[in-house]
Amino acid sequence: MARFFSTLLALIALGVFPAIATPPPPSSISTFNPFTGKTFFVNSVRAAAVHKAANQIAASGDFALATSAHKVAQVSTFHWVDKTAAIPSITTWLNEARQAQIRTGKSQVFQLVVYNLPDRDCSAKASSGELEYANGGEEKYKSFIHQVRQRLAAFPDIRIVIQLETDAIGNMVTGLSVPKCANAAPAQKRSYAYAIANLQLPNVALYLDGAHSAWLGWPGNIEGAANNLIEIVNAAKALNPRATVRGVSTNVSNYNGLGNQEQTGYDELVYVQNLAVLLKAQGWDAHFIVDQGRSGNQVALRSGGDWCNFKMAGFGPRPSTNTPSELIDAIVWVKPGGDSDGTSDTTAERFDEACGSSTSIIPSPEAGAWNQLAFISLVKQANPAF
Repeated sequence: MARFFSTLLALIALGVFPAIATPPPPSSISTFNPFTGKTFFVNSVRAAAVHKAANQIAASGDFALATSAHKVAQVSTFHWVDKTAAIPSITTWLNEARQAQIRTGKSQVFQLVVYNLPDRDCSAKASSGELEYANGGEEKYKSFIHQVRQRLAAFPDIRIVIQLETDAIGNMVTGLSVPKCANAAPAQKRSYAYAIANLQLPNVALYLDGAHSAWLGWPGNIEGAANNLIEIVNAAKALNPRATVRGVSTNVSNYNGLGNQEQTGYDELVYVQNLAVLLKAQGWDAHFIVDQGRSGNQVALRSGGDWCNFKMAGFGPRPSTNTPSELIDAIVWVKPGGDSDGTSDTTAERFDEACGSSTSIIPSPEAGAWNQLAFISLVKQANPAF
């Protein structure tokens, strides 16, 4: 050993520096399935809400249904940050995920929806957001994203999957006849790209909005979906050359099947396969996550407008990396079953006509509030059953 160091010092004195192997940089999280080998984290607050709902069912005398309902508490769902005031919850949730990881010895994957784009939900009213471009929304959104990043950066030991800005791409493709959507689209693309560029962390995987097959799966729409996604990813790379995106999320908050639906335009597997081809042709080898949280009942036929508290919905396949295609990283539950899609109160400021349709559960509370009738319906029509 002494001879080694004396030789090394002599070489340095002569200005000769021996080559020292440096480890390669860590692989981007976007190069592999972020769910593989991880346990889907289950939030205790969500579990408590489910148990409370199940207890109410038991109090009504339906003990068999209540038993099934309690089991829903074991299923992992995404956590939603849909306003600035919700940002502190990220720390609370991730602290719990860290404790679960320590307690069980099983690495957790934490799932988060970032959903606060200015002029959000521009083609509907039920889930309009807090930010508007006309009132400084672009700068406020940048601040929002930086605050989200700061919270996430404090937990490098937790694998984090982000579903970014639900419905944004769908509205950019089909909503341009609505003045609010048309006016917002250019700025929304900038904001979306900014979010991608600034949510780049070693333990974070991003999935962009892909709407769903009944919305964008049709010829004419799917091309627009691919083009908008590529445009936004390229804009993000212009802001941050190291920006990477794992893929696209589909069927968020919707009801379409996955490889089991014959109704044209209503199967997410067909949509994923077709969209992947278009994205790959433009240089992006995208992967997908597919929401199946409310896709259990594929018997009832629906129209494209049957999106609000659909009364024939049932809980669907459980979150898993066992998927019908290598393109799909995981089946997930993005929309927490039991959360309302929108109010049926016709006098409410955010009332949307779709929430008062013949296929909607009535009465229903404001979007995001607990909807006991919807939860009961989801349990009753779950497939596979609980």
